[in-house]
Amino acid sequence: MTEFGFGRAHHRVLHFVNRYPGMRVADLLEILKITKQSLARVLKQLVDQGIVEQRPGKSDRRERRLFATPEGEKLAARLLEPQLLRISKALKSSGIESEQVSSRFLYNMINSNDHKTVLELFSRSRSTRELKG
Repeated sequence: MTEFGFGRAHHRVLHFVNRYPGMRVADLLEILKITKQSLARVLKQLVDQGIVEQRPGKSDRRERRLFATPEGEKLAARLLEPQLLRISKALKSSGIESEQVSSRFLYNMINSNDHKTVLELFSRSRSTRELKG
């Protein structure tokens, strides 16, 4: 992401926006635990570069929903690939290959105080059965 002048905050925003299309800005703020001002700066750069787009909510036009553009999806995949390979290699060398175990492992990497919040936010767009184990 450095080739775009982006840093870790941009990477984190892109990861969640790509993973959960239509995510509300309010939910992203809750997950990332950053200020509105910090997120606004990062989002503006991602939008200006054509990586993320904002759309109004369908039922509440004041809501801002976030989506990765096709360019953003490609960038997110490119950034995620080395991490997935590293995690996969570590799990395989440990003898752990179950997707459920992998999901629980990653879930438990989240600060335990945030487990409930993360489950609530992500349950809107995907089942959390494998996370609860």
